[in-house]
Amino acid sequence: MPANETKRGSLTLVATPIGNLGDISARALEALSSAGFIACEDTRVTLKLLTHFGIKKPLVSYYEHNKEYSGRAILSRVLAGEDCVLVSDAGYPCVSDPGAELVAAARAAGVAVSVVPGASAVITAVALSGIPGRFCFEGFLSMNKRSRRSHLDELRGETRTMVFYEAPHKLLRTLADFLETFGDREIVICRELTKKFEEVVSLTLSAAIEKYTETAPKGEFVLVIAGKPAGESEAPEPDTEASLNHAVMLATQLIAEGAAPSSAAKEAAKRFSADRQAVYRRIAGG
Repeated sequence: MPANETKRGSLTLVATPIGNLGDISARALEALSSAGFIACEDTRVTLKLLTHFGIKKPLVSYYEHNKEYSGRAILSRVLAGEDCVLVSDAGYPCVSDPGAELVAAARAAGVAVSVVPGASAVITAVALSGIPGRFCFEGFLSMNKRSRRSHLDELRGETRTMVFYEAPHKLLRTLADFLETFGDREIVICRELTKKFEEVVSLTLSAAIEKYTETAPKGEFVLVIAGKPAGESEAPEPDTEASLNHAVMLATQLIAEGAAPSSAAKEAAKRFSADRQAVYRRIAGG
């Protein structure tokens, strides 16, 4: 190497605990301790992790809305000789978190990229579900109605087990979309994995809607839903009375979130192919 040429640094992807800090590995702690600097989604979250283990390192934010600018700055530092560790708030970076673009850019620039494996919410949920066979990871559904509908339509014929992430305030709407798309299929709902209040329940989609209508969902969720059964050509038509009941429950939830009764009845009725006036009468007490 010429005397005036700086040796490139490296990029190491480190998986962090998804809840229980005891799940961190010795290799992960070694990588964090030896890093020149650490790129992370939320510096406050990563600072808590480092403080717990007595590690002090410079932190750089790298998340969805600054990934282009921050990614260039991170790569520049690595090319100048610094070693960077990339983490997400929990689990693996690059899995439903930014990072893939940074990895691609680093490889293209000749930077050595390695990974320290660890906890994964996807794999943990699949193992706990007890649903056998192959699976596919679908991440978070889009908030955009058109993109969300398109995503689900692509999965109508999916025979593999499907795994989704979901936030508590969007859970009921997602379950309603699942029921509309797939029919009343088996789902395993994993909540707060590896944490104190971990909960894993196996039930049908209609039962799940009833459960979380009666009890407001809390915590982070991983949803494991069975694929299309062999020989099933389409999602079965829902029972009329069941569709009305589900629509009423969803409309009640939408009203609690601030929607007007008429709007809530219209959206819920559309989701479950129920009669809008019947839904409105139920929620209005008529």
